[in-house]
Amino acid sequence: MTTTGIEPASRPQWLAARERGSPALIRLIVWITRRLGRGAGRALLPAIVAYFVAFSVAPRRASRAYLARVLGRRAGFADVYRHYSTFAATLLDRVYFLGGRYGHFDVRLHGAEAVERAMAGGAGCLLIGAHLGSFEVLRAAALAGPRWPVAMLMDNANARKMTQVFAAVNPALAADVINLGEPESLLRAKARLDGGALVGLLADRLRPGDRPIACPFLGGTMWLPEGPFALVAVLGAPVVLGFGLYRGGRRYDIHFELFRAPGALPRAGRDAAIAALARAYAARLEHYARLAPYNWFNFFDVWAAPEAGGRR
Repeated sequence: MTTTGIEPASRPQWLAARERGSPALIRLIVWITRRLGRGAGRALLPAIVAYFVAFSVAPRRASRAYLARVLGRRAGFADVYRHYSTFAATLLDRVYFLGGRYGHFDVRLHGAEAVERAMAGGAGCLLIGAHLGSFEVLRAAALAGPRWPVAMLMDNANARKMTQVFAAVNPALAADVINLGEPESLLRAKARLDGGALVGLLADRLRPGDRPIACPFLGGTMWLPEGPFALVAVLGAPVVLGFGLYRGGRRYDIHFELFRAPGALPRAGRDAAIAALARAYAARLEHYARLAPYNWFNFFDVWAAPEAGGRR
């Protein structure tokens, strides 16, 4: 085992999982929400959530295991249902955020000065988040408030159905998506940073080829990808953490905090420095997961160690 982990992950659990949900059903929910209102869309959610809770056995088991850790007690059916319902509510709200209809929500911003300081020199910064709450509300806040341009590094491999439907809501956003794994991804991200943009990425899931880093998390060891933190090392841009926590109803609390000042990591000891960044990120992720325990949407066993040879 190296400082950063073990062999590259060939196909992580979340990426190997079959994407559930009918595109026609998703489009129907989007249409109802846009034409009849958020209330009508939310009226459909209990039945949809009940279906997924009933039939997604492995994700349900993972939800229960995570909730037991973060809540510090046995998680019952009501906890799992609330976990799924929170996820469904944030997905539905993406229709509004992607459509630029921010006024429907009570969005409270905490720590915006961290982003302002990071971008004070005119260049951009990396905005690292997680599958915690809504990253879309972070982008909405950046576009609607101080007007920071935003680009997003993301992997669409496991959610093509949903991505295609939501892209139809706001086709212009496609230009702001940088697909991970393509040869020009790093160059495009660097160009957007040089142009003064926030370049966002989520750092709490392994992708094929990522070296896993062992990190303390909620009383166990979780495995984070080396890639996002190696990107920090190479680009040398300032790094801000951002989490858009859903608080129920129409309320979101957005938290920004400065994570790292600008500057490339020296080559000597870089592996250890990258691992230290990943563990510091895991500590902050744990803080916000405890703050909003039903907001973390990784429905797989993040504590399962990747096997030697790259399998997970």
